[in-house]
Amino acid sequence: MTHRSARRDFRGLLTPGAAVVLPGVSNALAARVVADLAFPAAYVTGAGIANTFLGIPDNGLVTLTELADHVAAIRSVFPGPLMVDADTGFGNAVNLMRTVKVLERAGADAIQIEDQVFPKRCGHFDGKAVIPLSEMVAKIKAAVDARSDADVLIVARTDAIATHGFQAAIERAAACREAGADVGFVEAPQSLEDIAAIPRLLPWPQIINIVLGGKTLELPNEKLRALGYAGVLYANVALQSALRGMQEALSVLRRDGRMGDASRLAVDFAERQRLVGKAEFDALERKYKAD
Repeated sequence: MTHRSARRDFRGLLTPGAAVVLPGVSNALAARVVADLAFPAAYVTGAGIANTFLGIPDNGLVTLTELADHVAAIRSVFPGPLMVDADTGFGNAVNLMRTVKVLERAGADAIQIEDQVFPKRCGHFDGKAVIPLSEMVAKIKAAVDARSDADVLIVARTDAIATHGFQAAIERAAACREAGADVGFVEAPQSLEDIAAIPRLLPWPQIINIVLGGKTLELPNEKLRALGYAGVLYANVALQSALRGMQEALSVLRRDGRMGDASRLAVDFAERQRLVGKAEFDALERKYKAD
């Protein structure tokens, strides 16, 4: 599958009721694991990049250049569609136009934009604030105008449940759709009633974001399909499980000064080389070896 065909297929993949699981990737290694496990698409997580690259919370400090570099690295190893978390778009509507162009060139197939005030906060943090609806609508229109490939999806996220309530969030999502957004994303619903209502009230592709320990209840995938969700983000499962693995393995090393039998806590050398494609590079070296 070529990148262009993957981009075209993403629109067909994210249909109401598909509940496609989109695991989050914060670097190219995580993307290789996701590809190896045959997930059809992935989500480039802004929170994950902030945590892994800078070692800080998801509080709006990652720059567009840093994000684009990560997208390009992930794109080089992941064959399927990529949805990219672009936070607030790094500024106003004009800034957002540049953001869309940069991320599209880097390899994004879908670009998510949210209506928080810059600098944003994680959608499952307290203390969020949102921009006026008219400003968000203008940003969505700018994003639609900025993409050079109409197959790039514009994903409109609203965090207004936390600030203005559920009905206001629905109204914002509908206005973004009217402005040209392809996919909706109402962040952090907290009740089963609200989770069920979102795809019913917004009958076009909708995303739900499951954060382990976050505000939104995790439901079985078959239930989310029945409710009509198009995509299900697990933005930081890979990151959170990697953190647990690092803590457990390094605790043994700190305590014992060696791994010994606890080496079961880590993949072995051969598996690590398989995942990063060493055999392919070995073949290239043989092919181009000077006589």
